[in-house]
Amino acid sequence: MTSSTAGRAALGLAACVLAALPGSASAQMAGCQLGPTPDGRRQALRCGDFSAVLEPGADVRAVDADRDGAPDALQLASRGVLVDYEAPGRRGFQILTPHANAAVRGTTWAVSVEGERTSVFVVGGRVTVARAAAGRGVLLRAGQGVDVDGGSGPLRAATWSRERAAALLARFGR
Repeated sequence: MTSSTAGRAALGLAACVLAALPGSASAQMAGCQLGPTPDGRRQALRCGDFSAVLEPGADVRAVDADRDGAPDALQLASRGVLVDYEAPGRRGFQILTPHANAAVRGTTWAVSVEGERTSVFVVGGRVTVARAAAGRGVLLRAGQGVDVDGGSGPLRAATWSRERAAALLARFGR
């Protein structure tokens, strides 16, 4: 059984592999805890500077690029994640997807990967989003979002309708 398969089996609702650690998918990273949300319908990953609600079926793994024992990014391959990051004095935290990299500056934001598109929406604070393949990014503020596909054109921030924002946030119980 691969660590990804073991993670899916351990969670039931979402796959979460704590990367860059020896041992199994259930290994803990610098005090991170994975457990159910209060409604029991989703999983939540809680680490020192951030918490993340994982959409059921999300394929997510924590990344410790600098190997200091604390995750500095989440790699999201499918479905969605809602992140609350509260460490404005510390270096940013990122969500890495096949299409985009979303770097936070202290905020709450949602990222969704569906097919050939990544969507990023900011609930509060600011997030910089750039294409995974490089290029200039765009700064999103509260209420704004962006859709990123495999193209190479410039990204544009847009104010999302209440309905679109509510539909995305409902996937995380909000």
